[in-house]
Order: sequence, then structure tokens, then C-alpha cells
Amino acid sequence: MSAYLDLIFLSIVVVLIFMRLNNVLGKKTQMQIKILNRQDFEKFYQTIRDEFEANEKINGADVVTNASANVLEQIPDFDKADFLSRAAKAFEMVLTAFAARDKSTLEMLVAPKLYQKFCDIIAEREAENITAETDLIRIEELTIKDAKISAKGVAKIVVEFITDQINVLKNSEGVVIEGDENFVQKITDMWTFERDLHQKSPVWLLTSTKKK
Repeated sequence: MSAYLDLIFLSIVVVLIFMRLNNVLGKKTQMQIKILNRQDFEKFYQTIRDEFEANEKINGADVVTNASANVLEQIPDFDKADFLSRAAKAFEMVLTAFAARDKSTLEMLVAPKLYQKFCDIIAEREAENITAETDLIRIEELTIKDAKISAKGVAKIVVEFITDQINVLKNSEGVVIEGDENFVQKITDMWTFERDLHQKSPVWLLTSTKKK
């Protein structure tokens, strides 16, 4: 009886975690709650807990290196959790907009020089009738790696994104010419966001993207 009650309790815990994870991520998870035995249940529980803990990192827990902490304190009204939440959203929006050739969205999020580079790549793909498809599966980890304030009062924050993605390029006939629709890549990106502290606008613009 004790083992049975314990299993019921754990089931309730997993359902609650599952509901909270779904609400936070804002999308449906492909997992289904189907418990056949205690071993399968515990394996499922561990998977859910790992995803939940990864999402907690995205919300700003323990993600700032010591070298950057003092600089961040000098940025007026800087909120680490809010910044990282917005950075994660910007990451998803930029990837989606770039693949969809949505220049208007890119222009709102990206600094002029980087925006022009994106436009050049988009133009090349359009000329060759190539389409891009990007599926951001999840942001596994989000970390502020560096932060600086220039002599001109421009704050720069470097963020490391560790993500799972599916990326493919297709020709005009819809045939995959680069990537694999069934292969999930683990990708590490280093993105730099900038904000002029002399300006009233709280907007951070993306100025650089690099693969690690």
C-alpha cells in the first residue's frame, strides 16, 4: 500500500511539473504522461525534471559570471532575470524571422550593420530560390559570459545560448540541399547585445552573432 501511495504522489508531482513547464515554455511538449510501471515512471520523471531545471536557468538563476557582475551593477535599472528572458525571446524571434525573410522584425531587433548582413544573405537565397527552415527545439542553457561599458557609455553584454535546433535549406523544388529534417543539432551561439546608456530607450539591440 505504501509503495502504491508513493506512486500516486509522484504522479501528482509530475503532472504539476508538466503543467508548469508547458505554461512557462508557451508551447506543447511532445511527451505524453503514460506510466506503465515504476521504472518507466521514474525515467519520465527525471526527463521532466531535467527540462524544468534547464528552464529555470533561462529565467536567470546562477547565470552571471563573476567577471561581469560588477559591470552589470553599473547599468541603470538592470534586471538580470528580465534581460535574460528578453534575450531568450529575441533569440527565438531572430532565428524565426531570418529563416522566414521577415526583414521588418529583424530591423526592430538587430543593429544596422548586422541587419544589412542578414539582408545580404536573404537576398542571395532569394536569387537562388533557396528557402530556410529553422525549428528551435529548446534553449538548454543561457549564460551571460561578458559585460562591458565603453568610454562612450555603450553597454555590451555577451550571452551564450546552448540550444537544440533543426536547420535545413531547400531548393525551389522543396528538396533538402543542406541539413537534415530528422537531425537535432546542439548549437552554441555567442550573441552580443548593446544599449546606449545615454539614451532613454531600454531596448538592447543585437550587434553580433558567432558560433562557438
